[in-house]
Amino acid sequence: MTPLVVALLALPCVYWTEGTESKARLEAASITRICVAAGEVERWRAAGFAAMAITDAELAARETLPSPGVTARAGLASPTRAPWIVANGWRFTRSPEKGYVYDVPAGHGALAAAEAFAYHADAVLKIDPADLPAVGAMLTFLDAVPAADLPAIADLGIVDDGSAATGEVMNLLARRNLLFKVVKTASPEFRINIALGTREYPLADAADPSAFAQKIRRQLTDDQRSVRLYGSEVVICRVTGDAQRRRVHLLNYGGSDIEGLRIRLTGAYHVASAYVAGAGRVDLQDQTIANGATEFSIPHLAAYAVIDLDTAR
Repeated sequence: MTPLVVALLALPCVYWTEGTESKARLEAASITRICVAAGEVERWRAAGFAAMAITDAELAARETLPSPGVTARAGLASPTRAPWIVANGWRFTRSPEKGYVYDVPAGHGALAAAEAFAYHADAVLKIDPADLPAVGAMLTFLDAVPAADLPAIADLGIVDDGSAATGEVMNLLARRNLLFKVVKTASPEFRINIALGTREYPLADAADPSAFAQKIRRQLTDDQRSVRLYGSEVVICRVTGDAQRRRVHLLNYGGSDIEGLRIRLTGAYHVASAYVAGAGRVDLQDQTIANGATEFSIPHLAAYAVIDLDTAR
């Protein structure tokens, strides 16, 4: 494993093409880890930065990601008014071994950093210099979140045939917080295994994302979902955990802060800690444990939050 990959497993790395004369701008944004051309590494290290070399060929070999956020889909008729979320978590879930690169416009760098962190993705950030303060603040926050190497929680299996259609199924399920695991063949771990092109899941069904997701949701049932969110259609949740604890990642793709988002987790848990980007450690509200589930509200959510819970005793 290369030093670049080792570092990226902790935090995404900001790709920087300017010389060391620009170090004051990075320092003002509290950015200390950067990826630079090989010939610049020693100069940046001498300037006090954790600099890692990355070549043009290495960047080109990485998968370029779309900018995360909410977008209109020109020319697409939709039966609902639900916003169209552009998110990359399904890509990371599908191919966790890949290297990725974001090339994002101003205003999207902090969310890109949080998204990569939430999925432990090996990602390089190419950002607009105007985003330095926001990205620096997010990276500082992420660096302060306690490490937790926990497996992903999933309610569904998706048999990956490598097709774009199956990738779109993963995309639409992720956007609706229907948690899945990518499998090579139907897994006995799950009551529901989606294999596109079979009699139960015809390829034509996937052409209507809302109807397809609703079909899966009915099969799973809301009571059996590991997580449900109330109060927003633009927040994507990732849940990791084991028998003793859960970690909930909340990514807000809408671009505006959200007040009073409510979360329901299957199982009985006590909130151990909650960290909200822009606010630090916060107290959650109105926690209840009843009917085999735990509910609580997060008072304020900007781009990202991490919530740790322990098994109730």
